[in-house]
Amino acid sequence: MAKTKKPKHIAIAGNIGAGKTTLTEMLSKHYRWIPQFEDVEHNPYLYDFYEDMPRWSFNLQIYFLNNRLNHLLEIQKGAETVIQDRTIYEDAHIFAPNLHEMGLMSKRDFDNYFRFFETLKQMVNPPDLLIYLQGSVPTLVGQIQKRGREYEENIRLDYLKRLNEYYNKWIDGYKEGALLVINIDKNKFAENEEHLGDIISKIDSQLYGLF
Repeated sequence: MAKTKKPKHIAIAGNIGAGKTTLTEMLSKHYRWIPQFEDVEHNPYLYDFYEDMPRWSFNLQIYFLNNRLNHLLEIQKGAETVIQDRTIYEDAHIFAPNLHEMGLMSKRDFDNYFRFFETLKQMVNPPDLLIYLQGSVPTLVGQIQKRGREYEENIRLDYLKRLNEYYNKWIDGYKEGALLVINIDKNKFAENEEHLGDIISKIDSQLYGLF
């Protein structure tokens, strides 16, 4: 039997350069969902963080956590379906542990942050569907270079590689809800309509039980 319940929350996860924003835009247009983007322009810590990561890592992660929690509470209160560019889980399971492992966030700060995340997580529902854009480091690097964001110019390869390892580990253990993994090394949805159509039919199948 097809599911008729309207989904409330679709989330797109993926490493830097995976194409989260592009896919969010395309799917919001196709399904008439409300898109919710990560606001990098008005983040008061991002530039400082890239200049001095150990000093600003904890501040940046708390800023992200607060922002995402607010977004999730808004989604739960609203009546429309929202598609979200990046999730609350990624900061806690990927970015913060990576910063800690690289010596850019102290153990004390990381433990404090992660306990805070676990407390907040109890206040919100997981997404109805999580879409993970999985890609190799060369694919990610190519896409980052293509978009040419100034503050991303100094991202190191080892940083991206470690993030990718954390992402794959998190996805392997993801049990919060429905999951769809898209391989962006093969699926070029940004420039190929058929590839986008393939993603859409998989989403229809997951959300509405259509085949």
